[in-house]
Amino acid sequence: MAAPEALPTTEYFAQYPVVRTRDMDEARHIVARKLCDHKLEVTGRRSSLFVRHNAVSGRSVSVNYLHYGADVTVDPGRLGSFYLFQVPLSGSANIRHRGEEMTATTNMGTILNPDRGALLHWGRDCSKLLLQVDRTQLETVARSITGAPLPGPIRFEMKVDLTNGPGRQLKRLVMGCAQAVENGDLFRGPLVARDLRAEEDLAHALLTLQPSNISHIIERSDRRANPREIRIALEYMHANLGEPITLADIAQAARMNVRTLQKGFQRIYGQSPMQALRNARLDTAHYMLAARSNPPSVSEAAFLCGFSHLGRFSYYYRERFGHLPSEKR
Repeated sequence: MAAPEALPTTEYFAQYPVVRTRDMDEARHIVARKLCDHKLEVTGRRSSLFVRHNAVSGRSVSVNYLHYGADVTVDPGRLGSFYLFQVPLSGSANIRHRGEEMTATTNMGTILNPDRGALLHWGRDCSKLLLQVDRTQLETVARSITGAPLPGPIRFEMKVDLTNGPGRQLKRLVMGCAQAVENGDLFRGPLVARDLRAEEDLAHALLTLQPSNISHIIERSDRRANPREIRIALEYMHANLGEPITLADIAQAARMNVRTLQKGFQRIYGQSPMQALRNARLDTAHYMLAARSNPPSVSEAAFLCGFSHLGRFSYYYRERFGHLPSEKR
């Protein structure tokens, strides 16, 4: 049997392997446990199958690296419970979905919808980053954006132009998520606030950047937030600085949808609600550490103000105040 060819790109999440195998049945069985049941067939003779699948999971999102090392046909049927955003890192794949056919490349990604069948022909040099988003979570975020019930299943356009505009933004977010995992900043163990915020941000980006059958509803939901609503949002933030609150929590407390909340903060303060929350947490920690009597330790101040990652707290603290939290000024 021929030796597997060298990988054409960086192998993401190598420290989180799901499977390494030359056996097609083993590959199909193990990959199915992580993604979904599917048919797998080697269609080319130019190279031997050698599957590499790595993955890291949060609560409702997983990021995957997948490379087959051979020309294969993958038939997952309907995904059922999740959406799948595919970002090719090398090579190409032919994809049929929702009555369309296209070739996915490093310039053109795809989104597969859970209630429609798909058929994929991966080239032997094709490797991809796969963002798997739970259907229920995506629908929850969609309702928080629109502030209204959904008319039915959400269905995205399949093609994602990764070279410019919204598609390029989506790719940048997924690659940033992958790098954060590589750096140990996301999905390291028990889920923390940063992990949950990242999941919500990724779902929100898919809904607002990629055209879908609810794009017109999202656009119609836009309105101007009034000062009272913004004040309520700020009061809720300050009352919950130590809690792992999300963008959706803040919007619900202020009784507005997420999109209106974001646009209101951007218009009034020139920053997002989550940036405003982070700055409020930093200001409170700064006040606590500057106390003349019985100041808390740096780790205590970070935890009390909602920071679960001490290194990230120190980074943002120095960025805001010009010195580390351990340095007295």
